[in-house]
Order: sequence, then structure tokens, then C-alpha cells
Amino acid sequence: MTAGEQQAGSARSVAVLGAGSWGTTFAKILADAAAAAGEPRTIRLWGRRPEVVEQINTIHRNEQYLKDIALPGSITASTDVAAVLEGADLVVLAVPAQSLRPQLRGWKDMIAPGAMVVSLMKGLELGTDARMSEVISEELGLPTDRIAVVSGPNLAMEIAREEPTASVVACTDSAAAGWIARSCTAPYFRPYTTADIVGVEIGGIVKNVIALAVGICEGKQMGDNTKASVITRGLAETSRLALALGGDAKTMAGLAGLGDLVATCSSPLSRNHTAGRLLGQGLTLEEVGQKMTQTAEGIKSGQAVHELAGKLGVEMPITAAVVAVLAGKLSVDQLGPVLLSRELKPEGDY
Repeated sequence: MTAGEQQAGSARSVAVLGAGSWGTTFAKILADAAAAAGEPRTIRLWGRRPEVVEQINTIHRNEQYLKDIALPGSITASTDVAAVLEGADLVVLAVPAQSLRPQLRGWKDMIAPGAMVVSLMKGLELGTDARMSEVISEELGLPTDRIAVVSGPNLAMEIAREEPTASVVACTDSAAAGWIARSCTAPYFRPYTTADIVGVEIGGIVKNVIALAVGICEGKQMGDNTKASVITRGLAETSRLALALGGDAKTMAGLAGLGDLVATCSSPLSRNHTAGRLLGQGLTLEEVGQKMTQTAEGIKSGQAVHELAGKLGVEMPITAAVVAVLAGKLSVDQLGPVLLSRELKPEGDY
């Protein structure tokens, strides 16, 4: 994609890698955005499972992840990643965070020169504590202005039902951010833009861990005061980590910070909230995994967030408590008193 193409128009050919709930929903957004703008657009979706791919192609449904949602006929699916990526000027990544790096190594030579790469993923890589945009840059050898992140209060099922939603496109190149935003502006989906990739990614990562904590509180039948306290102090934790990494405080007060946190901590559609609630009800981590059909990224990323905070000297007591529960070092019964255990100080002191 040239600089001139960034200034006007939108994506012509899109590859979405990952046919889970969010990947499929984002493909629908892209299709509906093109239809609303009267623009031609090819949208190809890659999925691992042949039965999911066949369903999308034949009956325009993805019933495993988006039950009863009709998908636009302009979306085609395939298990052949090379065919999906061929000629795409916009590549959207929607795979589990911990599998991204090895998958990118296999996909690198198939991505068209000049393509923009967008991450929909909200996780930190275990072992490296790398954000997804950093993994993309390292594995694909791309400069930051070719990588973008989309995040916000974006519960996939609500968007798939076309309930009005706002989001954030983050990219260091404002023209590229605008190009992506135009590509995904549907009648029910309104993207804003920012250059703060760090803040947007950290907001999307840490909120999953806080949602686990809130879910555990709900599973233990704690009240709204407790949950509101955890959400608010969770935002403070998220802000401390984001600022330590160079993020912008304004991002934390926006859609990718507060907005995403509230949606994820409050909704029964949230995987992390659901996983936390099941833990609070007494299920083991293994039982939670068996009961849930989709990945709760907070379970995977919590340890990485905790390690990153330790390296930076950032206090994150709620995160530390959740990680201790996940590791079996703290019971859910012991969690409540630990959540707000930071030393006494003025509220605004981060």
C-alpha cells in the first residue's frame, strides 16, 4: 500500500486469519463497511477446521462461534492460508496470542509486499512478555507504521448482532490508521484512531486479568461495591503499567482502556469474566478449560503481565492475586481481602 492509497479509499482485498468469534465478526464488519460505502472488496477468512470453513461457504454461518448470525455472502473461507493471503492489501490477525509467533513464521513469505497487518489479539506472549504488535514486527520484519491494533469494548456477539459499538485503531502512521478505520466503518461499528499502540494494547491485555478477578468475585456472590472497586483499581493498575511502557494516560480513560475494561468485566459474553465466575464457583482451572469452548486470554497472559510489572517495578496487586489463584497458591476464598491490599495513600497517586 502506497502513501497515496492511505490518504483515500479503503482496503480492496482483505485476509482475516482466524475464524473464531472475533475474527469472523471482524470479517462481517469489513464486508458490511464495503457494502455501505458501495466499494468492491474481497474478504477471505482462514480457519483451521474444515467443518467451520464449509459452513461459512455453504450456509453463511459460523454456528460454533456466532450462533444464528447470518454472514454476508461476500465472505469466503478456506483452510488454505496461502490462498487466503494471496494479494491481500490488509491482513487481519485473530489467532490465540500464544500461537501467533510460530504461525507467523509459516505465513511470512505469503504476505503481500506493502500489506498492512492488523492485530485483533489481546495478550502478552509467555516467556518474552512481548505485546502482539512486537511479535508481528519481529517475525515479519515490518516497521511500526505497517502494523496496527484494533481494540475497545468489542464483545464479538453484540457486534455480530449489529448493536452500535465504538472501537480504536492504533497505528504510528496516522494516514494508515485512517485507511484502516475507513475500511471497517460499518453502520453499527465506529472506529476512532490513535498513535498510542502501547496504551491500546496494554488496555486490551490487562483488562482480561481484571475481568478474571471480577468474575471470581461474582462467582463468590460478592456485591456490586466489590466489583466496582476491583474495576476501578484495576484501571489504575492498567494505567500504571501502560505509563511505565510509554503509553498515554488519555488512552486509559478512553474506549481501549476504561471502555474495554467495563465491557469485559460486566458482560456474561466475556470469556474472561465467565472463566473467573466459574473459578469463583469452585471449579478447577482444568474444569474451566473443559467447560469453555473458547480461549480466555487472561488465564494465559496473567503470568506474563505479572512478570512484566515486576521487571518495571510496577505495583499490580490485583494481577498478582489473580496469578496466585491461577497457580494454586491462593484460594478463591482468600482472594477478596488481597484484591485491595495496597498500602494506604491518596487515590490519585499511581
